[in-house]
Amino acid sequence: MRAIILAAGRGSRLQQPQSRQLPKCLLRFDGATLLYRHLCLLKRAGVDQVTLALGFRYELVVGELDRIGWRPRPEVILNERYELGSVLTVHTASDAITRGGDVLLMDADVLYDERTLAPLLAGAPPVNRLLIDRVFEAGDEPVKVCVRDGLPIELRKQIAPDLDYDVMGESVGFFRLDQAAARRLADLAAAYVADERAAAPHEEALRDLLLERRWTFEVADVTGVPWMEIDFPDDVMRATRDVLPRLQPLPRPWK
Repeated sequence: MRAIILAAGRGSRLQQPQSRQLPKCLLRFDGATLLYRHLCLLKRAGVDQVTLALGFRYELVVGELDRIGWRPRPEVILNERYELGSVLTVHTASDAITRGGDVLLMDADVLYDERTLAPLLAGAPPVNRLLIDRVFEAGDEPVKVCVRDGLPIELRKQIAPDLDYDVMGESVGFFRLDQAAARRLADLAAAYVADERAAAPHEEALRDLLLERRWTFEVADVTGVPWMEIDFPDDVMRATRDVLPRLQPLPRPWK
């Protein structure tokens, strides 16, 4: 199994000073970057093949890889038009996504514990699976997953008011795709780009994949396990205060 980490965006909502803007994967919590945490947790889980899909200030991320000397070194793929939507980043990484076998597609801007990752990785391939947390703040920001009869039927920030579902949760932003579903996602992302919809978020292509109903997607509930997506300045404060103290320790010392 291998992991594709989407880390191309500017993260403008973090409101970092322009002269000190960092890719979000380089934000530090207790001295360790989100990138380092991703790599550590994936390696613990037996995932050594990692592709980083980069864009904004990618050279800083490459420099961080040099600094920590991570082995095996992750593959780097560059989305030069990172100012557009993340569906273009998925398209840029399509070769890595479609190399065969199960693949993890992961947002880079998540502080999380290995207990979040474990349900995604459980079981022998082929598997299609996504993670949800049933406890989340209402509003337009969370990407929501609606489940009926154990199957996901919607994946979007805006949910139709008349949608019939059993459970709603927030998507953690981590997906496991088998070989066939991964190839189809790459085709869908390519269609978005060809149709001049490259500014769309990649969740729209994932939603299309779910709604085609050609593959069965399992839903793993990680409610109660510590994690947080980092989008706004307040998220950094809350993650430091509420999530970080609940995480299992990483190997020390990191560089």
